[in-house]
Amino acid sequence: MGGRAKAGHLAVDVLARAGVRRFYTVPGESFLEVLDAAERHPETTLVSARHESGASFMAEADAKLTGVPAVAMATRGVGASNLAIGVHTAMQDSTPMVVLLGQVETDFLDREAFQEVDLTAFYAPITKWSTTVHRADRLPELVARAVRVSTSGRPGPVVLALPADVLGEEVADEGARLSGGRPRSAPDPEDVEHVARRLVGAKRPVVVAGGGARHAREALVRFAEAFGAGVYAAFRRQDVFPNEHPLYLGHLTLATSAETLKALEEADLVIVAGCRLSEVTSQGYSLPRQDQAVIQVDLDPGTVGATVPVERGIVSDVRTALEAFANRAPKAVGRDWTAAHGAYLAFSEVPGSRSEAGIDPAEIVGALRGVLPADSVLVNDAGNFSVFLHRYWRHNHPRTQVAAANGAMGYGVPGAVGAKLAAPDRSVVALCGDGGFLMSGQEIETAVRYGVGITVVVFRNGMHGTIAMHQARDVGRTAGSGIGPVDLAGFARSLGAEGYTVTAPGDLVPALRDAAAHEGVSLVDVVTDPDLITPTSRLSELAQPG
Repeated sequence: MGGRAKAGHLAVDVLARAGVRRFYTVPGESFLEVLDAAERHPETTLVSARHESGASFMAEADAKLTGVPAVAMATRGVGASNLAIGVHTAMQDSTPMVVLLGQVETDFLDREAFQEVDLTAFYAPITKWSTTVHRADRLPELVARAVRVSTSGRPGPVVLALPADVLGEEVADEGARLSGGRPRSAPDPEDVEHVARRLVGAKRPVVVAGGGARHAREALVRFAEAFGAGVYAAFRRQDVFPNEHPLYLGHLTLATSAETLKALEEADLVIVAGCRLSEVTSQGYSLPRQDQAVIQVDLDPGTVGATVPVERGIVSDVRTALEAFANRAPKAVGRDWTAAHGAYLAFSEVPGSRSEAGIDPAEIVGALRGVLPADSVLVNDAGNFSVFLHRYWRHNHPRTQVAAANGAMGYGVPGAVGAKLAAPDRSVVALCGDGGFLMSGQEIETAVRYGVGITVVVFRNGMHGTIAMHQARDVGRTAGSGIGPVDLAGFARSLGAEGYTVTAPGDLVPALRDAAAHEGVSLVDVVTDPDLITPTSRLSELAQPG
């Protein structure tokens, strides 16, 4: 501290002191000082991606694993537009992210200058806070505020639009003050007594645990065991509770089975822990029902009671609340969830192949279960292939699922790059359909360039499967959902990775084993049966004549 420095350099220093370690971007001319500082700072790494959407997905996956914001950066209107998809992902996934956007010079603002967009207004609906920095001397202060807003309450993305002339101005380095850790809240004693009393008296209490409980896993397990409560994982939050634990009841996902939902439908008390009860998790806002008793615990007061009336809403850090509740539990509260957990285990057993042409997607997940370490980080793209992954992979280790709850296509490969940079000692695997892969698969080049050893598995069925399924079911035919044959293994090799193509079931395990053992970047292109659109239905059976 002391002396003078360019404002852009001070911004990076503030972020580094806040614990930010990685900046993801496609470089642009409107934020040169930030690029230079992120590259030169001894505690930060600048990662240059092939597309801004890839950069924002990388930052989102990185922060999802660590809980510490990563930075996503882009230039002006064109780069900022491309970046937006990953920012929306961070918003719906409650992932902390700091977004720095280069902007036209201050004197040119509001004149529709070259590539100008009102970035504050553009990003306002998909961020917790967005602003334009007009004064260089206030930039360190506003960066510190951005970190605080991003990580406080319900985490999420924040945006600072940075006019190019502001970043280059020299200002006094006064050392922006950072908060000493995140503010924490706790339930009051009356809340604790109420919850403990209600849990002891309930006959069939269940927990719906979301992303807010991801970093409170041990407390959640202890709480569930103390009260004998069954536990559901919210949509794409399957790693929040060990799936083979006898209290695990299943995943509240798209088209959840009736057997999985039975315990939730019959529950006389539902504890919602760190979950906003999204459309998917709540099964179209139908569960919990309004006649069921609900106690919701969340850091964000705006989330509590937002989608279903609550008997008691508790604004608190989830880990702190669960620990307090568990400390008030009697010595033993025994409840038998054997049938419900057994239904989950049976549901997640990989069946025999149903394929008539190509490979059953369920076989791929089964093969991965035999090849990969159990604590591998699985980063999945959007698409119908993911239904097979969610059903048949069992998450028994923490921080093993990285997936976009908003269903953004193109997430898989760049998400895996960010995840591997955040967890370099873990095995990281991207799982994609060919539709999602072809949107962002060029980020394999980024992985190769930075020496980020990931494995990519593509479920290639030659179509946008989710759209084809809806089209076949609703209108009886498909339109615009086909994808041509592409040599994906050859494409991967052209970018410096190893590539494998699998068309026969007998080649699946050897290819996956070789790819997982490869020290660099590898891709396995698996040609699947396009008729197997879900684990329980065929595309040909959904189409209606007419």
